[in-house]
Amino acid sequence: MTDLVKKTLISQYEAALAMLNACVRACPEEHWDTPIAKYAFWIVVYHTLYCTDIYLEPREEDWKPSPKFHPAGMADIEGEYPSRRFEKPELLEYIAYCLQRTRTNLAAETEATLAGDSGVSRLKLTRLELHLHNLRHIMHHTGQLSAALRKAGIDTPWVRAGWRE
Repeated sequence: MTDLVKKTLISQYEAALAMLNACVRACPEEHWDTPIAKYAFWIVVYHTLYCTDIYLEPREEDWKPSPKFHPAGMADIEGEYPSRRFEKPELLEYIAYCLQRTRTNLAAETEATLAGDSGVSRLKLTRLELHLHNLRHIMHHTGQLSAALRKAGIDTPWVRAGWRE
C-alpha cells in the first residue's frame, strides 16, 4: 500500500506543479507584478515554491535555503517580501527543482515516516497529511494565479497527472 500512496502523491505533485508551471509560463511580463490579493503575481509563485520546498524536507530544521533561490538566506522566507524580484526563468527553474525534490523525497518515504510526525512544528499532522496539506497549498495559490490570468483573457490548462519536464 505504501508504494501506491507514494506513487499517487508523486503523480499529484507532478500535476499540481505542472499547473503552477503553466501559470508562470502564461503570465505576460506586464502582469508579472500584478497584485494577487496583496502580493505581486511572482511573489505568490515564490511563496508557493518555498513552502513546497520546505515541506518536502523530512524535518523543517534540516531544510537549508538554496543561495540560487534564497539569496538572502532565511530573510527571504521570514520577511514579508523576498530580498529581490525574481524573474520568470528563475521561478520556472525553482518549479523544476521542487519537482525533482518531490520525486526524490517521496521515494524515500516509508510507511513509518508517512504515519509519523510531519516534521513541521506548527503543523500537528502526520507526514502523509503534510503532503496533502502541501498539495492543497500549491493548488490554492495556483487557482489564484489562474483566476488572475483568466481575468486578463489568458487561459491555463487543467493537468490530470504524470507531468514530466
